[in-house]
Order: sequence, then structure tokens, then C-alpha cells
Amino acid sequence: MTRTRVVITGLGAITPLGNTVRETWSSLLEGRSGVGPITHFDASAFLTRIAAEVKGFDPVAELGHKLARRVDRFTQFALVAARQAIEHAKLIVNEANRDRIGAIIGTGIGGIGTIVEQMLQFLERGPKWVSPFTVPMMLPDTAAGQVAIAFGLRGPNMAVVTACASSSNAIGEAAELIRRGDADIMVAGGAEASIVPVAMAGFNVMDAISKRNDHPEGASRPFDLNRDGFVAAEGSAALVLETYENAMARGAPILAEVVGYASTNDAYHITAPSESGVGAAACMRLALDDAQLAPGQIEYINAHGTSTRLNDLSETAAIKSVFGEAAYDIPVSSTKSMTGHMLGAAGAVEALFCVKALEEDVLPPTINYETPDPDCDLDYVPNLKRSKELHYVMSNSFGFGGHNATLILSKVNGNLGVHET
Repeated sequence: MTRTRVVITGLGAITPLGNTVRETWSSLLEGRSGVGPITHFDASAFLTRIAAEVKGFDPVAELGHKLARRVDRFTQFALVAARQAIEHAKLIVNEANRDRIGAIIGTGIGGIGTIVEQMLQFLERGPKWVSPFTVPMMLPDTAAGQVAIAFGLRGPNMAVVTACASSSNAIGEAAELIRRGDADIMVAGGAEASIVPVAMAGFNVMDAISKRNDHPEGASRPFDLNRDGFVAAEGSAALVLETYENAMARGAPILAEVVGYASTNDAYHITAPSESGVGAAACMRLALDDAQLAPGQIEYINAHGTSTRLNDLSETAAIKSVFGEAAYDIPVSSTKSMTGHMLGAAGAVEALFCVKALEEDVLPPTINYETPDPDCDLDYVPNLKRSKELHYVMSNSFGFGGHNATLILSKVNGNLGVHET
């Protein structure tokens, strides 16, 4: 039986590197860091006073005053990224197709900013001062629901919450919905806006985030010997997925194809990955099987690469387990060195980077790579972008709870339709 082909036809992004795909991708290839001092709140008493914040984002200008004040920041990001992706895909939603178009937006934490803000209102002013929009604003599924409302999408609609694997799972599950005939088109991605005091304090007491406050731009340093934790980030990315036939019929830009997807769990620890990387390795193998590819056909891996000691060691071990000696010939980069770690939005942003890498035959670098770690000894594309002809690329996402997700993307028929975004 021939499997339904699922292609990507639209991209949208709001990130610490820019508020469009074009801005973000340009900054990424230039090796710029989006990390800086925290401005969302007074962080002077915190061990970590840096993060990768979205800059210059005006929700009122983007969404109008009424909607902007009734949705959490993570949903604001998702709505704008989805709009960009739908416009890029040249998708016109109407009564003839809206029942066959859906949305899955992943998030790790959802509306935590609303929870913090409204809890303070409750404690300081009493229950009558809590906003009537509190509950829908804080729910993780609100971003997906608001995208459906904004664009009139009446097909499958849900959130995926698997911590930092959320939006890779969202893309993979969207592809599966299309393959089994439940939808023709899906808007899939992730959104996160968790740079709030309680979250940052929680990450600090876990000793999970970098405390390199004196040099924010150099704080995220995946695979480097002197890494000291990830850098919290916020943002969103959305991709339009659809059947190849549907895309061809409507003359849509065809950017890449989703050829492989898998999801596993380490069943090991609630926050730490297995040191051997056994769960991550299993996920990569299953994705290769799903794509019907041999390991040697993968030409680039966008790593989860968080800049924590355990994650980078574990992922390196997993890659070696899957690819053997060939692992040393496969470029592996962590774009979190520039974007920071967008938690539930990270996988979608990194899948988007893989699409752009396929389009332009270029590998984004891992910046801040200064001192090699003897236990992390792969080709991490250090500090500078690199040209390379690409056909198949892999993107890894791993999250608290032991969640693993792997996507494999490819060019389509000679990379039909390279379009500016």
C-alpha cells in the first residue's frame, strides 16, 4: 500500500532572533545569539539573570487590542506564527475546505504568565479581581483553539504536551493525521512564553540553566566542555503540512517532505536522560524505519543540544549508537546555541531550520564552541555555517518526563519551489 506523502508548504516564526522566518534564519546563519539580560521582570535577586527573549513584539499591533489582552503571550506568538505560515503557504480557507484543515500546537507549560499574574491578583486584591479569561488563557490547548477560531479551521484540533518534545510531536502527529485520512492540511507547531519569575526560580534550584550572567551571548554552548546549563527562551514556530497531491493541485510552494517520525520514552528519570541515550537511540532508529532509510542516508542532524552536561553527553552517545562509525561523518549542530531553549516550541523552530537547511543546502552552526569535550567528539559544525548538499535531515527533541521525538525531513523532487519567507 502506497503511503500518503506529507509535504511542508508554509513556515512562520517568532523567535529571539527575529519576528519573521527571514529575520530568524538570517541571524542564525550569521551566528548571532538571541540571549541577553532579562527584561520581562526584575531578575536582580536571581542566580540567573539572562534569557533569550522575543524582542520588539507588539501583540496589539499584530492582533488588535481586544484579542491581545484576552490571550496569554504564548498564544499571541502562536497566532502570529500560524498566520505567517498560512500566508506563506498561499492557503485560502473557505467553506469548501475548512472541515479538512486542522491545527496542533504543542507547548511545554502553556499560559504560565497568566497563572502567575492572576495568582498575584487573587492574593493581593481578592477573588473578584481575577480575570474572567484566566482559565482559557492558561490552558495549554488554547493556542490551538485560538488558531482554529482565527482562521476558521474546523478539522482536528489539539495540543501536545510532552515538555521539550511537544512541538516535534505536534508536527509528527499532524503528519499522521493526514496520512490516515483525517485531514488534508494541518497547521502544526509550538509556542512557549515561560520567562516568568517562578519558572526561572524553578530552573535555578534544579541547577538546569546557565548562570553566565556576565556574558549572555556566550551562555548557551552545547557540547562545549565548559557548558553550565541551558538558556531559557520563548517564541513560536508553525508549519503548514498537507498531502503532496493537495499541494500540487493548488500550486502551493513545496518546501520539504516529512518522511519519518517516531516517539519513545526513556522510562528512566523525570528530568535526566539515560546516560547511554538508549531511549533517544530507539527513537532515531524508529524514525529511520518509518522513513525506510538507512542510517548512512542522513546528512545532517539538528540536535536537541541543550547545553546541559547530561543532555549533550546522552545525545552524543545515542547518535553514536545509531550511526556507528558513520556518526563522525554526519554534521550535528545545536541551534539552541543561538536561540536558547524554547522548551515546548523548540522542536518546531528546529524543524523549520531543517526545512531552510534543505532549501539552501547550508548547515547552521553551533556557536560558542570553544573547548572540545572529549566525551562529545562529533562534528558539531563549530561557530560558522557550512555549505553542504542535503537530501535527508534529522531533527531530535527530548523532554522532561523522558519524552523523545525524532523527525526526518527530505527534499521533494529536486526541492520544488524554493520560496522566500
